[in-house]
Amino acid sequence: MNNLNNGDLKNIVRDSYKKIVTSQPKMGCCAGGNSKNVGYCGEDISKSIGYSNEDMDAVPKNSNLGLGCGNPQLIANICEGETVLDLGSGAGFDCFLASKKVGENGLVIGVDMTAEMLSQARNNAINNNYSNVDFRLGEIENLPVADNAVDVIISNCVINLSPNKQRVYDETYRVLKNGGRLAISDIVLMKGLTEEMKKNEKLYCG
Repeated sequence: MNNLNNGDLKNIVRDSYKKIVTSQPKMGCCAGGNSKNVGYCGEDISKSIGYSNEDMDAVPKNSNLGLGCGNPQLIANICEGETVLDLGSGAGFDCFLASKKVGENGLVIGVDMTAEMLSQARNNAINNNYSNVDFRLGEIENLPVADNAVDVIISNCVINLSPNKQRVYDETYRVLKNGGRLAISDIVLMKGLTEEMKKNEKLYCG
């Protein structure tokens, strides 16, 4: 990954997540891609990071690809009637959970830059009659969301993939209402990476 610019890094991430969707069911999202049942694999991972069986039973099976690293909804305190934004919404797992909390008077917006992920999320919404969820194609550094429009922002293991994290936080500040909340589950560095690690595309997306 020598001398890659921000656009190159985004393309690497986009291609990696496109493959997760388009290679189903032969290539799973865990166990080195050996799982034959992506939904089951996603459930195993989700149980280990704070989601309940009730959570997984409440949403479309192929919305949970096991790509998270925690459960931001545990600290988001999502309430009925609120507008929720999910940064990097994937196939829609967290959005569908949030949609049940905000109810018919609320709205959940999912933003993802991978068209194939977005297509699967939209199909999930249509096929399962979710009317309060809106999936939008876009980058978390340039959110397709109006100023002061959102009560709660959630994100699950996505901001670490951005090459410009300060821009992400600037955007979250722009779209949040006064007193809005930000709930993030993500990966943080406890020590510096070696040069070999920095050049490893699989590690960057993994």
